Amino acid sequence: MKLFFFKTLLVSLFLTLFSCENKKSTPVPKPYKAGVVISFDDAYVDEWFEADKVLKKYNWKATFCVCRIDSIGVPQIKKLLELQKEGHEIAGHGYHHYNAVKFVAKNGIDEYIKQEIDPMLLSMKKKGFNVSSFAYPYGERSDELDQALSPIFKVIRGRDFEGLAPEKEGCYFRNSKLMYAFDIDNNHVHFNIPYLLELLDDAKKKNKILILSSHKPVKKLTENYQTKIETLEFICKYMKLNDLKFYKLSDLDSLETVN
Repeated sequence: MKLFFFKTLLVSLFLTLFSCENKKSTPVPKPYKAGVVISFDDAYVDEWFEADKVLKKYNWKATFCVCRIDSIGVPQIKKLLELQKEGHEIAGHGYHHYNAVKFVAKNGIDEYIKQEIDPMLLSMKKKGFNVSSFAYPYGERSDELDQALSPIFKVIRGRDFEGLAPEKEGCYFRNSKLMYAFDIDNNHVHFNIPYLLELLDDAKKKNKILILSSHKPVKKLTENYQTKIETLEFICKYMKLNDLKFYKLSDLDSLETVN
C-alpha cells in the first residue's frame, strides 16, 4: 500500500512539473492597452489644423479621413502633410463622398471601386499620403462592400448609430479590421457628455479601445456635424488622467489580440 502511494505521488509530481513547464514555454499574449481612437471625416482641414494647435499639449494622435482630395486647395494639402508628419494618420473617405450602399445598389461594386476608391488612392499617393484605412461616407456599409474593400484596406470603419448601454455598444475595437465609431458631433441624437463619460469609463475599466468619429471641430457650435473643441479637450484630459492610449485607426491592424 505504501509503495502504491509512493508511486502515485511521483506520477502526480511529474505531471505537475511537466504541466508547469509547458505553460512556461507557451507565451501568453498580453492584452493591448486601453485607449481611444479619435477620427474625423470629410475635408475640414483648416479646422482640423486649428484643433491640433490646441490639443498638441496632450500629445494626442488622430485619424483624419479625407474625401474629395482633388478639390482640396494646396494650402490645405500642406496642412494635411504636416499633420501626417506629426504622427497623425491621413485615411480615405471616398473620392466623391458617395453613399457606398446606395451607389452599389444602383451601379454595382466594380463601378464603386472604379469611381470612388481607385482614383482616391491614386491621387492621395501622388500627394504623399500613406493610406491604409478607410471610413465609409455617411457611415453606411454592407457585407458586400466589406468583402470587396477588405483586400484593399487594413482597417475599415463605419459609424455606430445606436445609443445602448456601454457594454452593448458596437463602437469598441473587437479584434477585427471591420469596426464602428460613436459619433460625437452635436447633431448625433445619442451624444452628450455624461454618456461619452460612460463610454470612456467602460474602456478604462474593461481595457477596451473606444472608437470615436467627428467632422468639424469648432469653438462655438453654429450648424450640424460640428464638435466643440472643448469636447475634444475633455476627452484628451480624461485620457491623460487615466493613462489611456491614443490610437490611430491603422494602429488597430497590428495589435496583439487576446482570444
